[in-house]
Amino acid sequence: MPKPMHRSRSFKRVNKVTSTGRNVIHYRRAATSAPHCAICRGELNGISMSKAGGRTRRTNNRLFGGVLCANCTADIVKLGSRVEQGDMKLGDIGIRQRAYVLQLMSH
Repeated sequence: MPKPMHRSRSFKRVNKVTSTGRNVIHYRRAATSAPHCAICRGELNGISMSKAGGRTRRTNNRLFGGVLCANCTADIVKLGSRVEQGDMKLGDIGIRQRAYVLQLMSH
């Protein structure tokens, strides 16, 4: 039976044949994927994948930086201003975008 830490799927299983001919399973951490936009699921640009410097140094320093891409951020700002002016209702906005519009309006 493997160790409890190896029972989760956060470790990748690699089948190896040892020099004596035994089949064994080695465990290694799966590589992390690049960050993605929370709305359009596109890959975020401008975020370093290296671990040096901590997360605040790796992300860009703007509104919804590290969470939304630039196009989706621009759409959220437009929708937020339209809701504040009364041109749109909050119910007219998509479910994925609604949380970010509410977060933008609360600031």
